[in-house]
Amino acid sequence: MDNIKTCIKVYLEYCNFQKCLDEKTLKAYRIDLQQFYNQNSNIPITEITSATLEQYIAGLHEQYKPKTVKRKIASVKALFHYLEYKDIIDQNPFNKILIHFREPVILPKTIPLNTVETFLSTIYKQYKNAKTPYQKRNALRDAAVIELLFATGMRISELCSLKISDVNLYDGTILIYGKGDKERRIQIGNESVIRILTEYKDNFRTEMQSGINFFVNQSGKTLSDQSVRRMINKYTSLASIEQHITPHMFRHTFATSLLEADVNIRYIQEMLGHSSINTTEIYTHVTVAKQRDILATKHPRKDFHI
Repeated sequence: MDNIKTCIKVYLEYCNFQKCLDEKTLKAYRIDLQQFYNQNSNIPITEITSATLEQYIAGLHEQYKPKTVKRKIASVKALFHYLEYKDIIDQNPFNKILIHFREPVILPKTIPLNTVETFLSTIYKQYKNAKTPYQKRNALRDAAVIELLFATGMRISELCSLKISDVNLYDGTILIYGKGDKERRIQIGNESVIRILTEYKDNFRTEMQSGINFFVNQSGKTLSDQSVRRMINKYTSLASIEQHITPHMFRHTFATSLLEADVNIRYIQEMLGHSSINTTEIYTHVTVAKQRDILATKHPRKDFHI
């Protein structure tokens, strides 16, 4: 099995059927490895050297941001690790490469809390003033979606794949299946959120019966992430909010708000479903309000009498 294309095909089948990776991860691997193949298709897999890889990596740095380069390298590196493990190659050329580059810290973009309040108020106003039952039900579902995003900090993919059986409105808990099929359970602590979710479930009971997903459109089809993005753009415009808002920004705002309220970062890590505390620690860089409070009340300059 000397052909790179064949090796990639076998490796992707291994990732799919034995490692059981999710579709998004498989898609990223497929794209990254196809790109590697396109640039090295004329070289037998056994003849790819560390120099070949270094040249490829240098080309990636010219085209992409560090975070994307890091992912693409990881995809190719995983392929060669597999080939070495299966004795398809004698030695992994990555063993002779020292890969180290600094990733710039990109701070998460959050939504000011008064903007979140304005955003939600706009949805509820649309619900209250809807001219047709169709518009009223749409606004009801939209309110339930945004309330849940902000109340739990869940990812948009997690929200769209939420099953009816995952939502227990009696005790106010949501079972979330995160990346790598890791489960976490989040308690909804706000009665208004539970109330709007209950009202949505009662109104969409018929549509929900045609599938297993909790969030559906009025045709009973699963709500897509693109639908949620369009929904957010719609209410951003209606509320005359100038800031561009994405679904993930509700997650960032959830985490940052809790951190500023002195919630232990370990609890936030668990609620967000982060495997590593390092991922959650990015939010410590954006708690401007907490910094302001600390420096205003704890810094010794406040006690100077000049």
